[in-house]
Amino acid sequence: MLRLGGRGLLLGLAAAAAAVVAARLMGWWRPRAGFRLLIPEELARYRGGPGDPGLYLALLGRVYDVSSGRRHYEPGAHYSGFAGRDASRAFVTGDYSEAGLVDDVSDLPFSEMLTLQNWLSFYEKNYEFVGKVIGRFYGEDGLPTPELTQVEAKISKGLEAKTRALEEKHKFPPCNSEWSSARGSRFWCSPNSGGVSRDWTGVPRKLYKPGAKEPHCVCVRTTGPPSDQALDNPAHRNRGDLDHPNLEEYTGCPPVSMACSFPL
Repeated sequence: MLRLGGRGLLLGLAAAAAAVVAARLMGWWRPRAGFRLLIPEELARYRGGPGDPGLYLALLGRVYDVSSGRRHYEPGAHYSGFAGRDASRAFVTGDYSEAGLVDDVSDLPFSEMLTLQNWLSFYEKNYEFVGKVIGRFYGEDGLPTPELTQVEAKISKGLEAKTRALEEKHKFPPCNSEWSSARGSRFWCSPNSGGVSRDWTGVPRKLYKPGAKEPHCVCVRTTGPPSDQALDNPAHRNRGDLDHPNLEEYTGCPPVSMACSFPL
C-alpha cells in the first residue's frame, strides 16, 4: 500500500524525472556534428511543394525533416502552415493565421512552455533533426541565443511547478462531487478520489489557494503527523493535515464525516 513514505518516493521520482527532462533540454540545445545552419529564407523553400527540395519545419529554432509525415504538412494539409518556418508560438496558441505562425514565445507563461517541451520531445522521437535556424534562437555560430536560454529557464520553471502541483494533489486529493436539481450538491472522499490512490480516505474540506477566487473541495488526511513533518515525530497531534491554515470546514457538515450533502 502507498503510505507517506511511498508518496514521498513518488514525488521524488517526479522531481527526478523533471531533472532528467531539463538535462535532456540542455543536450538538445548543444551543437551536434553534421547539422545544417539555415537562414529563414532558405528554410522557406522546404514546404514540400512541387520543385521544393524537401519538407521541413522548425520548433524553437531546431529544424526537422517531416517528409515521413507529409500528409500532415504538405501544401493543403491541415498543418501546412508549419512547413518551411519556425511557428513555435502556434504550437501553444493554436493560431494558424499568418500572424500566429511565428517564433516569438517571449510573452508566454512558463506553464505553457511545457507544451513546447512536449512537442519538442515528439519531434525528437519521430522525425530527423537536420539543423538549426539562424535568428531568434540560434546565432550564426549555431549556439543558443539569450532568448533560447530564457525559454529553457521557463521550461524548467514549468517542470518545477508541475512537480509541486503533483505534490499538492497527493497531499490534498480532490473530492468526488455530484449535483442534481432534486438533491443539491454532495461532496465525498474515497481512497481513489481525484484519481489519487492511497491507503487513507480523508474528510472533505475547503482549500483556499493564494490568488484563487473560490476554494475547492479536497480530501484531508485525519491521522498521523502533518505532511511536512517526519513520520517518527513524537510531537504531532495525530490529526494529519486537518490543522493546515488554508483549510476550512464545510458549514453544516460533521467535521469527521467522509461525505457532505447540501440540499437545495
